[in-house]
Amino acid sequence: STELTQKNCDAFPLHFPPRYTLKMSQFAAIAKANPLGLPDFRKRAAAPTRSYAAASVVERAYSAASGTDFGAYDMTYYLKGALAGGICCSFTHGALCPVDVVKTRMQLEPEVYNRGMIGGFKQIIKAEGAGALATGLGPTIIGYFIQGWFKFGGVEVVKINVVEALGEERAWELKTPIYLASAACAEFVADIFLCPLEATRIRLVSDPSFADGLLGGASRLVREEGMIVGFYSGLGPILMKQIPYTMAKFAVQGRAMDAIYQVTGTEAATSSGGYNLAVSLGSGTIAGVAAAIISHPADTLLSKVNKKGAGGTGSIMTRLGVIAGEIGFYKLCTTGLGARCVMIGTLTALQFGIFDTVMEATGAKKFRFKSPEDLKE
Repeated sequence: STELTQKNCDAFPLHFPPRYTLKMSQFAAIAKANPLGLPDFRKRAAAPTRSYAAASVVERAYSAASGTDFGAYDMTYYLKGALAGGICCSFTHGALCPVDVVKTRMQLEPEVYNRGMIGGFKQIIKAEGAGALATGLGPTIIGYFIQGWFKFGGVEVVKINVVEALGEERAWELKTPIYLASAACAEFVADIFLCPLEATRIRLVSDPSFADGLLGGASRLVREEGMIVGFYSGLGPILMKQIPYTMAKFAVQGRAMDAIYQVTGTEAATSSGGYNLAVSLGSGTIAGVAAAIISHPADTLLSKVNKKGAGGTGSIMTRLGVIAGEIGFYKLCTTGLGARCVMIGTLTALQFGIFDTVMEATGAKKFRFKSPEDLKE
């Protein structure tokens, strides 16, 4: 057998010493000789490979340089967005406090305040003086600063992180669902903080003799009704009002803004600051009217349920059912709607305008969705 083995190996330029001890170099020689006829992968490796120029990469997919730099949207950016949101909401709600006083009175006492918005102003001034139009101004400014902080800041946080997770091209296709989801999440958190201040404001507006201001009204509510009943009786209605309102507000504004740029053949990136501000105001007005109509029934219930004794006794949902039954569906949807459309349309337009202005003043570059065409440029 030894001779046979040695004979079979004569074809190789190797020398087998006694006991067939092989050196490492001899293994390499065997592999090079390829006794089993295996394919030579070295030829495949040496074959010319296709190289991609930068231009061909752009043709195959959009360039990474044209995508959004998500590293720029850090905690500093989110804090700037929250600050801008707090400022725009507190300013607008505070400025429109007189309109809100008239609107709330029309909802709470429609049998008395039934002469429209202008007539309501005249009635309140005649009966209580012009100062009555500023009733609830303190809780309005503070409450809506907190609410705007979490709402606008929260929308930016959720929106940007969802876009980064999905990818910008897919996010463009799901732009409206992303607006709706981010608005709903942010508004839910914001309303937890807003509800106590809104309950205090409504009580002060419905009963001016209830307390002298925010601290007095809040402390009396807790003392007489407890924290849960006093502050959070209106949480259900406020969620039913604010979440659909905010969802419509951001989704409609985003769509309206895109439509304005498309119809005029312009782009935000290449337009002047003044033009972009005008687009924000116009799209904000459209969004505000749509949001007011959608959320008005819940707004009426919220105003009613925070009035002392409204809906009788029982759970909050029972009281809301009683109130809705007493008012009727039509009146629930239409009482004070004209005044609210004026108020919310103006308010929403100003909010988006102020938000963009503050963001620009703080040096924050506002996040915008990018279309596939933008990504390829």
